[in-house]
Amino acid sequence: MAIKKYKPTTPGRRGMTVTDYSVLSKVEPERSLLEPMKKAAGRNNTGRITVRHHGGGNRTKYRVIDFKRDKLDMPATVKTLEYDPNRSAHIALVQYEDGEKRYIIAPEGLSVGDTVMSGAGADIKPGNCLPLANIPVGTFVHNVELYPGKGAQLVRSAGNMAQLMAKENGLALLRLPSGEMRNIPMNCVASIGQVGNVDHENVSLGKAGRKRHMGWRPTVRGSVMNPCDHPHGGGEGKSPVGRPGPVTPWGKPAMGYKTRKHHARSDKMIVKRAK
Repeated sequence: MAIKKYKPTTPGRRGMTVTDYSVLSKVEPERSLLEPMKKAAGRNNTGRITVRHHGGGNRTKYRVIDFKRDKLDMPATVKTLEYDPNRSAHIALVQYEDGEKRYIIAPEGLSVGDTVMSGAGADIKPGNCLPLANIPVGTFVHNVELYPGKGAQLVRSAGNMAQLMAKENGLALLRLPSGEMRNIPMNCVASIGQVGNVDHENVSLGKAGRKRHMGWRPTVRGSVMNPCDHPHGGGEGKSPVGRPGPVTPWGKPAMGYKTRKHHARSDKMIVKRAK
């Protein structure tokens, strides 16, 4: 998919690029697969901001994506390729032989009219979904389950893919996009191919307004605040942090401080950490 540039008619336009959406179907989203999305602007149930820099943004509706791919051994035809405001990847509307419609993540190379299928007997081609036990070693996959039957949790964003490296003792070894090598139960399912919209990472927003449309509010560095607002604040001119290590606004260590806990069940499956 190509990147579209604009003539520099304004300062914001000068560096702006957008994804070329000409390959997408010019249709409204499937209404039966839409759900309302209420924005909380980073606030919790008591109204306090618990996640900073959230707020505003365009109104969106959630597209219900089939991450489980549990309609087995029934071919489905790709009806449309669509934009999804809730993720970097594009989505495909597929219709099964019994008339049911579902959205799936659109892999690279999938086009309208193609047929996709889930199940152990499906072919090794983009968009098909199989248990890892039935996928040949060396195949690139996406939409990977972490726990059997839970639905895909890994490798779902635009341009990503994991490679199946080995299979033994009921476990499949995958190399994830981060470089991490991880064992996953062989009865977990994965989709064949690379996630589409590969050029997503090359898009330049061009102006702050496009970030605001996405629901992001301004982020201010701690070093430019006053001491009452941030531990890094204050001082004459540019000042160093002035204490051991950078910290959050609440004094907790940041950048390199390990925060993962209660992940022992998942951690033991990691063969090699991400680089």
